[in-house]
Formats: sequence, C-alpha cells, structure tokens
Amino acid sequence: MQKHIRLGVDIGGTFTDVVLEVGRAQHSTKVLTTHTAPEDAIIYGMHQVCAKAGINPAQIGQIIHGTTLATNALIERRGAKTALITTEGFRDVIEMRTESRFEQYDLNLQLPEPLLPRQHRFTLPERVDAQGNVLIPLDRAAVAELADHIAPYGFDSIAVGLIHAYLNDVHERMIRDVLAEKLPGIMVSLSSEVSPQMREYERFNTTVANAYIKPLMKSYLGRLRERLADEGTMCPIFLMHSGGGIISLESAADFPVRLVESGPAGGAVFAADIAARHGLDKVLSFDMGGTTAKICLIKNQTPKTARVFEVARTYRFKKGSGMPISIPVIDMVEIGAGGGSLAHVDTMRQIRVGPESAGSEPGPACYGRGGDRPAVTDADLTLGKLDPDNFAGGSIRLHADASETALTTLGAPLDMDALTAAYGLAEVVDENMANAARVHAVENGEDLADYTMIAFGGAAPLHAGRLCEKLGINRLLVPTGAGVGSAIGFLRAPFSFEATRSVYMKLSDFAPDVVETLLADLATEATGFVRTCDAAAPIQAEYKVYMRYTGQGWEIPISLSVDDARDPDAARFQALFEADYTTLFGRTVAGMDIEITVWAVNATTEAAKPAVLPNTPDASDATVVGWRDLFDPALGAMTQAFVVTRASLTAGQTITGPALITEDETTIVIPASRSAIARPDGTIDITEVTS
Repeated sequence: MQKHIRLGVDIGGTFTDVVLEVGRAQHSTKVLTTHTAPEDAIIYGMHQVCAKAGINPAQIGQIIHGTTLATNALIERRGAKTALITTEGFRDVIEMRTESRFEQYDLNLQLPEPLLPRQHRFTLPERVDAQGNVLIPLDRAAVAELADHIAPYGFDSIAVGLIHAYLNDVHERMIRDVLAEKLPGIMVSLSSEVSPQMREYERFNTTVANAYIKPLMKSYLGRLRERLADEGTMCPIFLMHSGGGIISLESAADFPVRLVESGPAGGAVFAADIAARHGLDKVLSFDMGGTTAKICLIKNQTPKTARVFEVARTYRFKKGSGMPISIPVIDMVEIGAGGGSLAHVDTMRQIRVGPESAGSEPGPACYGRGGDRPAVTDADLTLGKLDPDNFAGGSIRLHADASETALTTLGAPLDMDALTAAYGLAEVVDENMANAARVHAVENGEDLADYTMIAFGGAAPLHAGRLCEKLGINRLLVPTGAGVGSAIGFLRAPFSFEATRSVYMKLSDFAPDVVETLLADLATEATGFVRTCDAAAPIQAEYKVYMRYTGQGWEIPISLSVDDARDPDAARFQALFEADYTTLFGRTVAGMDIEITVWAVNATTEAAKPAVLPNTPDASDATVVGWRDLFDPALGAMTQAFVVTRASLTAGQTITGPALITEDETTIVIPASRSAIARPDGTIDITEVTS
C-alpha cells in the first residue's frame, strides 16, 4: 500500500462523488447513488477512478468517506426500533420540545412528531441536581426490572438520557451495565457520552437520534469494510464528521449522529482551502448538489461553527421546525434546492420548488428513468445550461423532450409554455437560495457585498453567476474539481474531535483551578479520540467557551488562547466576551453578571498549508469551440453563448459572457454581466464587467 494514494467518497442524495489522489494527480467521477446498497456505488466509482489513474484498488492507502445516510434515515424515519430510558417525570420532554412556536401566527401549526412514540419511552426513579449531586439514588434492581419489562418489545437500540447526567454520569453508566447483562447485544447510547451538554430537550433528542441510526450505520460501515476488503482494499477507512474533521470508523459507528452533516462539512473545508490558496478572508461557500443547496460563511479561512443544528425541518425550512441535534457542527443554512428538487404550482398560483427531490431514483424527468415531474435540472436543460449529450461526462444522456413535457404540465395552470415555466422555476430556486444567503448573513452581522463566492457541487456553477447578480457579489471562484468539491474537501480535512461539557459558572464566582482542570480534562478526551486515527501526528488544542449575560436565553462562542486555558483569569474572560458581544450586537450591557454554560476543546492535527499561487500570465482570449442558445434571466431572453471546454483553458485566458465553460462533472454559466479568467491553479475567476 502507498500512503500517498488516497480516496475521498461523498454519498449524496442523487450522486456519489469519488475522488482519487495519486500524489498531486487527481482523478474523479460521479455515479448515481444506489440507495438500497450505497456501498455498490462506491465500489463502482472506485474502479472508474482507479482505471483512470492506472492503479489497482489494493494500492489505495487511505479512504475518507462522508455520507447522507444518517441524515436520510432521520428525515425518512427509517431507523431502528428504539427505546428511551429517562428520569421519572421527564418521559415527554422530546414531545413537549421547548414549547415555542416557530410560526407565531399559524393557527393550524403542527409540531413535528418525535422520533419515538410515547409507548417506547420508559422512566426510572432517580435524580441528580444541577450541581451533579445525587438526590435520589438509582436502585440497580429497578433497572433490572425495567430491562425484563422491555425485553419482549424487541428493541434494537436504547437511548439513555437522565436529568443532569452531563454533570454526573454514574446512573447512566449503571443502566448500560445492567442492560449489557440482561439484554446482551442491544446497542446503548448514553447522553453523557453522545452530547454532554445542558438543555435536556436537545440532549435527549440528540441521544435518541444517535440510538435510532446506530444499527443502520454500524451495519453499513461493516458492509463497506467487507466489500472493500473483497476488492483487495485493506487500507484504513475514516469518516468525515459534522464539525469539519475526520474520525475513525469505530468512533463513527459508536457516534453516528456526528455524521449527519458530514457531506456539507466536507464542502465547507474544500471552500476554506480554496480561500486560503487565494488569500481570501471573507468567503460565501455555495454548495449545490442534486438534492440540497448549502450556504456557509467562511471568515479568515475558517468555516463558522455551532453546537446545535436542525435536521428535517418541516415548515418551509423554518428555524425551530426540525429536530435539534446538539453536536459540534459547521454552521450553514441548508435548503431543498438541488438539481433534483421538484417544482409544483401551489394554491396561490405560484411556482414552488422543493424540498421534495427526485433523487437518483427516478431522478428528474430528463434522466429518462421514469420521472415525470419537473425538476431544477429539467429547467437548466431547457434554458440551455446543459448539453444533453455530455451530462456527467456523457455517462447519462438527457432527454430534452421529457423535460419539455414536464415543464409544459407545470406551466399549464399559469398559461406558460415550457421555456417560460423553466424561466420561472429557475428564478424561484435562485431567489430561494439568494434569500437564504441574505438571512444567514444578516443573522451573523455580515454584508455580502464584501464577500467572494466559491461555488462547487454539480449544480452550483450553473446557478452561481445569477446568484451573484441577485446578492450584489462582485467576485465568484469556481475551483478545479468543483463538481466533486465535498469529496475533495474530505482529503483536505484534518483529523479532529471536539469534546464538550456543560459546567455552569458565573464570572463573579470564577474558580481558576476548576476551569484549568476542566479544560485540561477536555483536551485529554479530545486528543484521545484523535490518537485513534493518527498516533504519530502533532495535535493542537483549540479552546472555546459559550458565554452570556445572566438571564439571557442563548450564548455566544468565545475563543480562548492556550494561555487563557492554562492560566484562566475572570477579567480576561470578561474582556473577550465583551469584545465579541459588541461585534455582534453593537454594545455591552452594563451592570450584568456574565455566565459560562458550555466548555469545549477541539483537538486537531495540523492541516497541510496550501501552496502559494504563482502570478497569472497576461490575459489572452480563450479558444471557443462552439455556440449554444442560453437563456439569460437578467435579460429575460435567449442569447447566443460561447462554449469553451475547461480542459483547454490555460492560465491567463479570458472569456466574456454570455458563455459556458464545460467539463465532465458540471458546467459554468457566465452571465452577460460577467467575465472570467483562468488562474494558475485552474480556478475560474469570474468578476462583474465594468462599463
């Protein structure tokens, strides 16, 4: 095996992207996702890229994998038969939620159903207080009696979430020990290990989600290892986690909830790497695939992170309408706007797009696989953005007649022909994405006019130019390998793991010795996880605390230096908090005490430093290989666009829109308002034409 041969694999809802790196050479492919056996698409794609590189699969030295399987299982409710064991009196926490209304004026508001029905939730008499002291001891005999009671149910997995277990896990560990004796073979997830943080609804829901998908993911990862071994690929397999780092296959099998946003996280890492190569400090990452679009803010070449996000939002993707998952995650907004997102006309006679997707089976109407409803890809084909004979490198032939039929049906209630319906569909989906980006920027106090967009994913380069027009963004970068950006991001990510713990402390009661010990323990825990992936690499620790004014409902993250962690000081913590609070909200609050609720340490190996780009040669005209009719939404009319192959572009060559730059995995649409130049690293740099 050769360590410099690495494989990155991203399973999406529509396509599975496979990237092989042999030294500095890169080979990639996109294959349709095989939902019944996802490992089949991986094997098929692996053989394709190995053939391109002229190597045998046995020569691969490392595989890094990200997947939407965990997310899809939660959205589609296809998890294992699961039970929850909790403290007496707290059986209904995951159903009561936080009792907040995410849509205040909807009188018919329906909250999402919890993952587990009430009859699958059980209680035990025990109690730990908010300081971690045992108020009501747990009787081992009561646990054994409960285990006997639930045995006939035939549960595959059990979540254990007790009140304040993040401070004292003795009762949760006792329950696991008894279940191991009484119900051998059953999978158990403890909240004190999965999400040791305050707020019982988020913690219980995260633990239930972990238990719910654990058998599925453990089975899949085991099958994948066996299939790869059958192909002679015996190398280590690692998984991308939602926080933007890599963990071992064993850790992923134990904590599969950390994989829920693994694919999008890889995309954000990819965009951050491109930002570093081009020296950009303010970047809007735009990742649009077959099923969803993801938007992420990247500042100082680092993606913004959070510790809670939502899965399966049910109310127009409104915040609060999904299942909260309390784990470290790259903060991004995700909407149902991918190439396979389906369109319909609602009761208000308006075109709506998503969140329902055609996926890979049957796919958009133009795939010719039985789909008859119009999708975004059908609109892109009708508008001239796609070549029906060269989609996905020619591996999938698109049927323009099927798209026209589906779009004609869509437009019929509105007296639109197929072209006008396609125009309307594309404008709706582009405005949905632009609006999501605006809201995300406002929520983070950012002005997108100062940002550069980096677009990747199979569908993003088709829509990014129009998105920049809508958002007032002047510069757009489409890097090499944009069609498989998330899979490339896996190969750029460091090994990392974030350990968190909730220990409530006011600055007025600041205890430096306690803080120093707590952060040291978290650093040891996080480093231990990373060591299971790479025993020799240097590891650095990044410290963070979540702080708020006393009485506030939510915290803001505050980064600490190594010196702050080793020699903690209340005045220093206060100064850091007030500086960040002022940046976000414009002012501080005088006379209010400050409190810390969550402590976190992220252990990570050092990521490879990107190479400095050479200067771009003097501009010259690109070689045009043809022309194609292309609809320009800004003009509302068909135009003639130049067609250029990306493979023929050399550094310094330019082209002014309207134009199309084609490659196997995507097509870059350059509107009439933009011009493009090829950079030395192969990135297409698109900027607004100045009059």
